[in-house]
Amino acid sequence: MAALDSLSLFTSLGLSEQKARETLKNSALSAQLREAATQAQQTLGSTIDKATGILLYGLASRLRDTRRLSFLVSYIASKKIHTEPQLLVERYHFNMGLLMGEARAVLKWADGKMIKNEVDMQVLHLLGPKLEADLEKKFKVAKARLEETDRRTAKDVVENGETADQTLSLMEQLRGEALKFHKPGENYKTPGYVVTPHTMNLLKQHLEITGGQVRTRFPPEPNGILHIGHAKAINFNFGYAKANNGICFLRFDDTNPEKEEAKFFTAICDMVAWLGYTPYKVTYASDYFDQLYAWAVELIRRGLAYVCHQRGEELKGHNTLPSPWRDRPMEESLLLFEAMRKGKFSEGEATLRMKLVMEDGKMDPVAYRVKYTPHHRTGDKWCIYPTYDYTHCLCDSIEHITHSLCTKEFQARRSSYFWLCNALDVYCPVQWEYGRLNLHYAVVSKRKILQLVATGAVRDWDDPRLFTLTALRRRGFPPEAINNFCARVGVTVAQTTMEPHLLEACVRDVLNDTAPRAMAVLESLRVIITNFPAAKSLDIQVPNFPADETKGFHQVPFAPIVFIERTDFKEEPEPGFKRLAWGQPVGLRHTGYVIELQHVVKGPSGCVESLEVTCRRADAGEKPKAFIHWVSQPLMCEVRLYERLFQHKNPEDPTEVPGGFLSDLNLASLHVVDAALVDCSVALAKPFDKFQFERLGYFSVDPDSHQGKLVFNRTVTLKEDPGKV
Repeated sequence: MAALDSLSLFTSLGLSEQKARETLKNSALSAQLREAATQAQQTLGSTIDKATGILLYGLASRLRDTRRLSFLVSYIASKKIHTEPQLLVERYHFNMGLLMGEARAVLKWADGKMIKNEVDMQVLHLLGPKLEADLEKKFKVAKARLEETDRRTAKDVVENGETADQTLSLMEQLRGEALKFHKPGENYKTPGYVVTPHTMNLLKQHLEITGGQVRTRFPPEPNGILHIGHAKAINFNFGYAKANNGICFLRFDDTNPEKEEAKFFTAICDMVAWLGYTPYKVTYASDYFDQLYAWAVELIRRGLAYVCHQRGEELKGHNTLPSPWRDRPMEESLLLFEAMRKGKFSEGEATLRMKLVMEDGKMDPVAYRVKYTPHHRTGDKWCIYPTYDYTHCLCDSIEHITHSLCTKEFQARRSSYFWLCNALDVYCPVQWEYGRLNLHYAVVSKRKILQLVATGAVRDWDDPRLFTLTALRRRGFPPEAINNFCARVGVTVAQTTMEPHLLEACVRDVLNDTAPRAMAVLESLRVIITNFPAAKSLDIQVPNFPADETKGFHQVPFAPIVFIERTDFKEEPEPGFKRLAWGQPVGLRHTGYVIELQHVVKGPSGCVESLEVTCRRADAGEKPKAFIHWVSQPLMCEVRLYERLFQHKNPEDPTEVPGGFLSDLNLASLHVVDAALVDCSVALAKPFDKFQFERLGYFSVDPDSHQGKLVFNRTVTLKEDPGKV
């Protein structure tokens, strides 16, 4: 009788009879929907219109935290929520400062940044990734009050853009008015910026060329693969330009031909595009080698650079003695620099040095050195190559960069940046520093990744256990998730080291809405249905996204022989075991059938080889305690299961890992299942296609897949492992 009452209630809410019956099969959903309808009737009366009923069903089927049910039902019943899209559109219209205030009141002595990061991650996990509309700045004040708003905003910002306001989204953080960044052409207003008699005229020429447009650049060295820290740099440089209607260059710092390889250029371009960004222009430091050389000659003529013969080991450290060649005559240095260019010195025998002392105490940094290595773009034209200290600021000047955004370790080079541009009387951009993004349980150093590859600890730069961007893509991390993670980390001056599980939470949020469902069995057990209800296999319609059936279905065969996970059966179950056992039937997901054990077939060693069961319709008897996934007439595939590569949070810290990072490897970081089974709906999957294997996790097709044998990488588990938090 209760079932009939519930069926009548559910259909009155606007559900079809079939949908209402399916809902009744799920006791938890049924109970939640009945409770939601009962509460709504207290406000609306016994009759609930269809639109409200559909909202209540959507709430009951998707709500993760049942404690929020009454609150949300009251909003639906009072017509404050009219449509499901409204929930998506308005979910972030909340003052996060209130949450932060409550958290800080309870955790008075905790680090504010850590609290902010954790609150942001928990809210992101609860509400899902932000849409572009969520990232747009909300203008709520009249034009007459804009000046007052600017003053208030300025009070919420600390130097270099680290915000005290806890409510800013990434795009809001990156807008010019939300950062204490200068406006294009107002470089001289930046603290520490050096103004010369030529500055204002150079800035005027700069504005004539750029039209006042924001210009940034992402300047990677093409001697390694980008990693998770670079993702923040990409988001910051490209994002700041986008947020302010500007442009961003992708400029390769190709000044060290010994370490540069074509595959790194290609991989970097691919990763920038993969994260969703298109450079205004791809440039190379080598594009400007002729101009850089001419400027080096000019520096010598102005008495600001000289040729030195000290060896590399003599130049190391911060308290080195002045070079004995520092006061060499300008004419002599010009002749010697020309001799360097013509190949008359061996490597290490001569360098060109600039006459300045850097902020960290380093004296007279090297501008040019001799290298007899052909360049990938200029060939054998040059045997001298400029250094980063010399090249970087001048390339920024040539490209009229307005904001040279770099990580905090380059702060010591800021004075040399300004000095060199001013020494040559060329346009001088402004360098701004921000904190690097690091992850625990990770190594991102190029040298150390090469060691991992050389020792066989990982296969290559794109091994899914690494945190290079190519590795994360291969593992199945969506670019949206990485961008969302960078948004949560935000723009800070301090270096940020995050837990990997926070990145994984962003991955789950994206994949939950984008990865279609399939069924796979890792450790299979053969099950024979002795009273199969049809003469041949049945076609079962399985929703791609059970929470939203409008996204379509796929078809899988259901035959007398199915395969289940070996762990879903126990002859002698422990207390609390709810899956298949003697006297304990289980449902087969999506089939509408329940199976019950009749016979266990064992091999000579006593190992269970197969099960014989009978089946019945799910609605023809008592509801089983559990529904399990299964496959029938499956495809065989390889599945790779990944865990952390390192055992300790900081594998490079000698106090935590005295034996060095190679001694900290987790030997169980990769487990390969050679003969996993997957349903045939994935037969046409291509590399990087993503799926949720029901009850197992999120998986991505690996490029190692070939005709007749798919290979899947486990991206993340369905739920966060409490042991990793």
